[in-house]
Amino acid sequence: MNIYFACSITGGRDFESIYRAITTALLSDGHEVPTAHLADSRVKAFEGQVPAREIYERDTAWIRTCEALVAEVSTPSHGVGYEVAYALSLGKPVLCVYREGQPISKMLTGNSKPTIAVKSYRDSEEAIAVIRSFLHSQSQL
Repeated sequence: MNIYFACSITGGRDFESIYRAITTALLSDGHEVPTAHLADSRVKAFEGQVPAREIYERDTAWIRTCEALVAEVSTPSHGVGYEVAYALSLGKPVLCVYREGQPISKMLTGNSKPTIAVKSYRDSEEAIAVIRSFLHSQSQL
């Protein structure tokens, strides 16, 4: 599957090790993840060289062509919220995962669209298991 992975860049990188574990697992499972570079600790430097308009055009094109969006939402992020809403507006299946105990937006937890799922995890292994289960259910549709 072509999976758009969304995570915080400018909002904070406290969960970077989780981002890496998720993208590594997705790639190892044979998925295409055009945003896998977002898990890299140097992403701010990489993305800082790209004009804002180019990032917007590139990322929205990736969302339009993806089969599902997986977002790690433990850290509040304007960009991730926008990406989630954009994917939902296109009818894409969206999974938002967050570290158990982290407060997340009620705009996510209160969304009753059938194309969004919001799940907590305790560690990277559980996050990966939740994501794999979600993607498996999407591939069965």
